[in-house]
Amino acid sequence: MAARMVVGVAVALLAVLLAAATGADGRDFHVGGRAGWAPNPAEPFNTWAERNRFQVNDTLVFRYNKDADAVLVVTPSHYDACNTTEPVLRLDGGDTRFVFNGSGPYFFISADEGRCRAGERLIVVVLAVRNNSGGNTPSPPKSSSSPPTSPPPVATPAPRALPPPPLPPKSSSSSPPVAAPALHALPPPPPTGKNASSPAPAPAPTPAATNGTSSPPPPSSAVALRGGVLACLIIGGAAILV
Repeated sequence: MAARMVVGVAVALLAVLLAAATGADGRDFHVGGRAGWAPNPAEPFNTWAERNRFQVNDTLVFRYNKDADAVLVVTPSHYDACNTTEPVLRLDGGDTRFVFNGSGPYFFISADEGRCRAGERLIVVVLAVRNNSGGNTPSPPKSSSSPPTSPPPVATPAPRALPPPPLPPKSSSSSPPVAAPALHALPPPPPTGKNASSPAPAPAPTPAATNGTSSPPPPSSAVALRGGVLACLIIGGAAILV
């Protein structure tokens, strides 16, 4: 029983090793099958290439008549025009093997332009290489440098007080008040009448009293008084007579 288990494990390991070796060496793809590299294929070459998956280290096998044909590796522009001049590579051994050494598109045409236009041309896209050898993909090493520190905050200056708005200009029509002139005393009006030019007689001085008794009026004043009374009586009598 133990011997059978050992044999089973050994067979399994051998199969894994063979698969790994086959994958490393790549696979062979025969272009055109039994008909080989020829014009007017039963299945267009590009349709056949789309059904397969090509990887790096895979091999294309071309079989053709070396006396009448060859395989040219060309650029995309030469492929579209079936231009057989200045190829990238020429394969003319009759039984040619072409190994893909990198990913990307590859363009093949016949060395005869007529055969190329009759469908003897091929485009193969090789897949990119993927590293699936087991285990997790190691993460990139972290930088030993410390993270950059943020710059210190900048003190914001205190806002300055704005100056008060200027006062509107005064109107040019307004003028400072003018002090009214002081009023001067007017001179007395001049006397009217006949004796306007002559000054008025000054009043006679009154004699001062002596020892508490007043002095009698002068004789001229009494005479004038009597004359006035007499004149009034005469005028009153004349008015009655009339």
